[in-house]
Amino acid sequence: MIKFQDHVGNEEKWQLLGEKKKKWAGGLAEQSIEDAAGDPGVSQKTIEKPRTKAKPKTQRPPLWKVILLNDDYTPREFVVMVLKAVFRMNESHAYKVMMTAHQKGACVIAVYTRDVAETKAKEATEMGRAKGYPLYFTTEKEE
Repeated sequence: MIKFQDHVGNEEKWQLLGEKKKKWAGGLAEQSIEDAAGDPGVSQKTIEKPRTKAKPKTQRPPLWKVILLNDDYTPREFVVMVLKAVFRMNESHAYKVMMTAHQKGACVIAVYTRDVAETKAKEATEMGRAKGYPLYFTTEKEE
């Protein structure tokens, strides 16, 4: 058996082994050499697998509902204006949401992550307080 020193390059190794054909592609090397008796057919394969890191699966954050609570003192037009400004609703959708809250007592406005939901609910409630209305939005975790 022939031992190679580290300073001998791949090309020199192939020549020293007396190989008849070689293929080298990325980490797969094939060589056909003759064994000690001179019989061809002994082949060796070296396969290197790429090192990959397993990516941990991240979970989606829990969602929270923003809920509009009905009151009998805040004007409908003002509620529609707040829904359009804070929640980016169009006129007809804001009106439908406002009427649902008026008829049923409460209405889910939108679903966001916790920090976004709390920020929007606080902003909308403060708009009502600034005008002196008891308009109130709250958040609740979605099941």
